Order: sequence, then C-alpha cells, then structure tokens
Amino acid sequence: MKPALSLIASALLAAALPAAAQDSSVARGKYLVSTSGCHDCHTPFKFGPNGPEPDMSRALSGHPEGLQMPPAPKLAEGPWLVVSSATNTAWSGPWGVSFTANLTPDAETGLGKWTLKDFVATIRTGRHLGRGRPVLPPMPIPVYNNFNDADLEAIFRYLQTVPAVRNRVPEPLAPLTASSQ
Repeated sequence: MKPALSLIASALLAAALPAAAQDSSVARGKYLVSTSGCHDCHTPFKFGPNGPEPDMSRALSGHPEGLQMPPAPKLAEGPWLVVSSATNTAWSGPWGVSFTANLTPDAETGLGKWTLKDFVATIRTGRHLGRGRPVLPPMPIPVYNNFNDADLEAIFRYLQTVPAVRNRVPEPLAPLTASSQ
C-alpha cells in the first residue's frame, strides 16, 4: 500500500508544480507591469486629492471609448513636441494621434483572443500582432525589447488574469498635413 501512496503523492506533486510555476510567472508579470510604467498610460487617469492618478477601477483598459477627443492643439515651433490628454491615454505628436490599447483579457476589445506569440511579436517587431500597423508613441518599444522571452511571457500571463474591461479604443489618427489644417 505504501508504494501506491507514493505514486499518488508523486502524481499530485507533479501536477501541482506547473500550477506553482504558473503562479510564480503571474506574480513576476504583475511585478513587471507594476514597475515598468504600464499603468502610466494604459490605465486612465482621474483627478485625485494629490492630482492626476491612475483610476484602478479601469486598470489597463486603455483610452476610454466614450471620451471623444477634440482636434489636438497645434503646438508652437520650439522644444514642445507632444501633447497628452488629461487621462494620459491619448497622445498627439508628429506621428498623429495614438490611443493606448486595452490590455485586459476582454475577448472583443482587449487581448482576450491574443496568443503569447502575438504578444511577443508585437513587442519584438513594434507592429500590431507582429504584422499590422506600427505601435505608436509613447509606447517604449525600444525599451521593452530588452525584456527577455520569460519576462514577456510573465507579463502576458499576468495580463490574462486582470479583470476584463469591455472598452473599444479608437484607431490611431494620421498626422495632419499642411493641406488638411
């Protein structure tokens, strides 16, 4: 009877190890998301007692779909290059207007249908799903390219655990040309 118990205990231990490794990967992903500035742009800001702060009730949901942005102000010549919305989720610069993506696992408006391969390809190539339109500023693709594959997998695994938020982010807007102003 003892050998049978050992086999059962071994099987249970073997089954538990991948779950523990997964938990460790998710915890690593949470740490990386929390320390790499992801909330700075992908979580809409609200005005709090100390000024603008991330609205964690909409964590990582990107630019609010109901927030219609007016045309971006034209900046005077000089050292100013970009302007940001009060939510810190819409950015205007020489590339046009970009809106931060919904990183929650919502299947229709977020990363819910993405695979790990899609996520890694996006970061590695700087293109949506690794093959689509360019990922625009202020997304620090050159910096995030320094993440190793295990870190990117941990980030992706963590993002799959956050609450899904249905929030359709607008498509980027092309830059205004002199003739369209």
